[in-house]
Amino acid sequence: MIFGAHSFLFTEFWTRASLAILDKARELGLGVFEIGVGDDVAFDQDLIEQTRQRAESLALDLMISPGGAWPYECDIASEDPHERSLGLAWHKQQLDLAHALHAKAYAGAIYGHPGTIKRRIPPVDELPRVAEGLHELASYGQRLGVKVVLEPMSRFRTHLINTPEQALKVLDLANHENLYALLDSYHLITEIRDYEKAIKVLAPKLFSFHACENDRSVPAANGLVPWQQVFKALKDIDFKGYILFESYHSAGDFAYRRGLFQNPCPDGEVFIREGISFLKRGLGLS
Repeated sequence: MIFGAHSFLFTEFWTRASLAILDKARELGLGVFEIGVGDDVAFDQDLIEQTRQRAESLALDLMISPGGAWPYECDIASEDPHERSLGLAWHKQQLDLAHALHAKAYAGAIYGHPGTIKRRIPPVDELPRVAEGLHELASYGQRLGVKVVLEPMSRFRTHLINTPEQALKVLDLANHENLYALLDSYHLITEIRDYEKAIKVLAPKLFSFHACENDRSVPAANGLVPWQQVFKALKDIDFKGYILFESYHSAGDFAYRRGLFQNPCPDGEVFIREGISFLKRGLGLS
């Protein structure tokens, strides 16, 4: 297992000033770093090269995810063919960026758009059209050497894929070897009761795992996430992928603007130090 962290533990926008975070990540013993991207992150060629070169010099793998500004009309699940086309084009731009960064994967709720929640019985053609778009994106990513990774999210963020079983269904429908899944301990807490089963359901396709507590604070024994189930399942499947810490930096107003009205991550470095210590003990790695 390779431990990592999401850029949102430290900063909302990736800039040249953020490059030192990669040094800190390596100093903390991390082997992968996930960068939130979107239309509000100005990745010019210089920043792309500096980020790629800094990560490579540190032997630090990169991933990217669409956590920044993402137009709602860019949605491959939309009933509107034009919006589906816009969605494919937008995600391909992110895959191009991942390729330029030499990132291993592009990961997130790529199957729809977080925040779009349709309160109705799903039409029979919804998942098939999602799968069609995902197949195209997976093929595009494969040509670039970038994995496409799907993240189930809670019912408060999407109506499409909330559970591991739903993720597996759409992976089967899309039927592409370059499609994978990640699970997030925060999103799962609303949707499932058996974390061990959830992890094992997606074991053949499980690329990464986002680790935080039920309130997006640092993983700990006194939260609601059943970490003993998580540890057992990851050991049982001999998981070799990424475990990344994810939350929102809450020392300023970033977390508030993301709808998180507590203070779960005032210091990203402390979050990682405490989280990695807890997970390593639980996984028998310390």
